[in-house]
Amino acid sequence: MTLRVGISGYGLAGRYFHAPLLKAAGFEGVGVLTRNPERRAHALADFPDTTVVSTISELLALELDLLVIASANVVHAEEAIAGMRAGVPVVVEKPMGRSLAETQEIIEVSRKTGVSVSTYFNRLFDSDALTVKKAIAEGAIGNIFRLDSRFERFRPGSNPQSWREASSAADGGGNLLDLGPHLVSLALDWFGPAEVSYASVRSIRGLADDDIVINLKHESGVDSYLSASAIIGAHGPRIRLSGSNGSLVIEELDSQEGRLRNGESPLGGVWTPPALTPAFIHRGSEVIEYPAEAGNYTLFYAQVRDAIAGSGAWPVTPDDALAVAKILEDARALSIR
Repeated sequence: MTLRVGISGYGLAGRYFHAPLLKAAGFEGVGVLTRNPERRAHALADFPDTTVVSTISELLALELDLLVIASANVVHAEEAIAGMRAGVPVVVEKPMGRSLAETQEIIEVSRKTGVSVSTYFNRLFDSDALTVKKAIAEGAIGNIFRLDSRFERFRPGSNPQSWREASSAADGGGNLLDLGPHLVSLALDWFGPAEVSYASVRSIRGLADDDIVINLKHESGVDSYLSASAIIGAHGPRIRLSGSNGSLVIEELDSQEGRLRNGESPLGGVWTPPALTPAFIHRGSEVIEYPAEAGNYTLFYAQVRDAIAGSGAWPVTPDDALAVAKILEDARALSIR
């Protein structure tokens, strides 16, 4: 049976990071919520048989098997709660909530209604993320003690028209809520529970926070040094993972985001050619290539599909979402002190 999905929001996230992957995982896009005429036209071009609506109640009336919320952060909680109260499982674009309290509110409704909710930590399925997990499992660099993980860009000109750049943290803006969930969810997935040991959350360009650093101490003994910035002129490697027998270095970003933005999609659920991000093990002057794992965001929605059908687990659990939300909240609070 083909599962019916409705997408709330059809901007960058809805159109490029959810719609093609839902299609690749076998979902039928039966409804899109948008009030923007241009995005309405995009939705109908991408899904000629879809129904475009202007309210969440209209979207939920389309007999959905899944609601995907790809709208602005400020309405994530409202729309997720509406979906669960209507009996429809929900995937929320990260961050699930703008704060720990809002995330807890969403999850409490899920528990009370018995309707599942998850959040879109798609970068768990990056090539680099899967390569790191393989290196950990294989003991490729010995006893791991340190992770450096970053998303760095150089965009000195800010955009006051972008809600992500101009909105306050209370309204869901800023890098802590945009890229912070990716950095933290990956570190927790690889090395387990952690506490914030240091944090800096600040604005360099005068709008929302655009330069963040979060240091974590994991119970497993690993230290994670995480950073996301829009104003770094010389980028560091995407990942440097250090162990007692060398460092695994991945310089480049996973290619899937760029390919999706360019209109490509993983036909049949598989990227051709595969999304492989080169990885290398450094041991002083010795550098050897380490076989990379292929990234595939379709795996997220394949797991969602199986979970709805009762034959698998959700890719991101409520406990996962809460753990990330707590670290982001603690980082903001520690930075303010």
